[in-house]
Amino acid sequence: MQEIKSSKIENIIIDCSYKILDKVLTQAQQVGILSDKHKVIVTSLDLQTLDLNPYQYSGVNLTGVRLIDPEDPIALQILKKHDKEWGLDDLSKLRVEPALMYDAVQLFARAFKQLKDATTGDVKKLQCDDDSRWEHGLSLSNFMRSIETRGLTGLVKFDRDGFRSNIELDIVRLSENGLTKIGDWNSTAGASIDWLPEVKQSDIKLNIQNKTFIVLISLTAPYGMEKESWDTLHGNDRYEGFGVDVIDHISKILEFNYTLQVETNYGKLLDNTTGKWNGMLGKIIAEEADLAITDLTITSLREKYVDFSMPIMNLGISILYKKPREAPPSLFSFLSPFSNDVYMYLIGVYTTVSLLFFVIGRLCPAEWNNPYPCIEEAEVLENQFTFKNAFWFTIGSIMQQGSEIAPIGISTRMMASCWWFFCLIMVSSYTANLAAFLTVETVTSPFDNVEELAKKKDIKYGAKATGSTFDFFKGISF
Repeated sequence: MQEIKSSKIENIIIDCSYKILDKVLTQAQQVGILSDKHKVIVTSLDLQTLDLNPYQYSGVNLTGVRLIDPEDPIALQILKKHDKEWGLDDLSKLRVEPALMYDAVQLFARAFKQLKDATTGDVKKLQCDDDSRWEHGLSLSNFMRSIETRGLTGLVKFDRDGFRSNIELDIVRLSENGLTKIGDWNSTAGASIDWLPEVKQSDIKLNIQNKTFIVLISLTAPYGMEKESWDTLHGNDRYEGFGVDVIDHISKILEFNYTLQVETNYGKLLDNTTGKWNGMLGKIIAEEADLAITDLTITSLREKYVDFSMPIMNLGISILYKKPREAPPSLFSFLSPFSNDVYMYLIGVYTTVSLLFFVIGRLCPAEWNNPYPCIEEAEVLENQFTFKNAFWFTIGSIMQQGSEIAPIGISTRMMASCWWFFCLIMVSSYTANLAAFLTVETVTSPFDNVEELAKKKDIKYGAKATGSTFDFFKGISF
């Protein structure tokens, strides 16, 4: 921490265990890196359970996230139900780990109840010292994925891959009144901050009051857009967007005026010797405009000629393409539960068992029957396990359809019992695996890397002519 203070780092992220978080904050305050000059982000979800009174009046910009909403009516109802056994009367003192455990147990109990209601007969037990798999495990997992419930940690819902979805977090900031919610984050829409930090007027000592600046924008959503209105708009009222809101808010703080001008061309270096640019960068270099606010990429070449503010986002070059569509069902999708080796072994076992039935049926005396019951001592006896009947009996067993052939001899009956038990295991495994494959969605991607994209002639792609990405690919060789 002494090294952080000596290096004058003002933006700090604290990512540590909850057990030492209080000590880390205390030492940070003692060293002097929890002041009004510092911005600290704490990643622990149990920040609200700590005593933050020593840091409330330090002026530090302390931001964190929380999973448990202390004002959630469902969570308050659960706490009221268990307040005596938990010894808590405030949700802000409840840690995330036991809350997640409570929600997990409730979800498991509901899923197990649905499994029990959907299962005919008693649910078979599983021995703790046995290595075998529970036959209802996959069904229980599917029930847990399909259940939606609200608990101490909000909405508990899982996607098809078994990961929790629709997670909601509160973004909180430490103020003189304690932790205050300033926004939220969810796994679908991202972060939403609805409160901006106040700026003290005494800290503003720039001599730009009442001056008018020319600000360049580009009509690129959501940074700059033309307003849709039935009325005729004039001046800056014609435009809206994130960039327009930012410059408007800054102008109110610093008390200056501005005029928006639209420029569609970001700028390109025309001459290396003279340093002449066109577009936005050219107007700023030629002092035809004062500044530009848009989605402009910071490159080393551009930084030689103009100054940039701190970037709001750090990105590399990415490829955007349409979301992969669901793959159409295959004609042979019913073969997915087993691998090709299993099917080959199954055919081999089927052939071997059929031949064994034929041979044992011929050797067993009990399988030779008198075709004419009226004749007591018939000269000719028939055997039901012919070559065709042996194969028909085994295929009828594995298809769960049976046949008119019934073994009579002890040896053939014992062999039939073993074969039926094998068929029971195989059919049960096939049914369970088939249900799992049907619940998993498969998507097809048009390409997996840049090399495959270059070989795709039916996919149109490109980059903005005056953008940094176009210049990057123009200046490299493959």
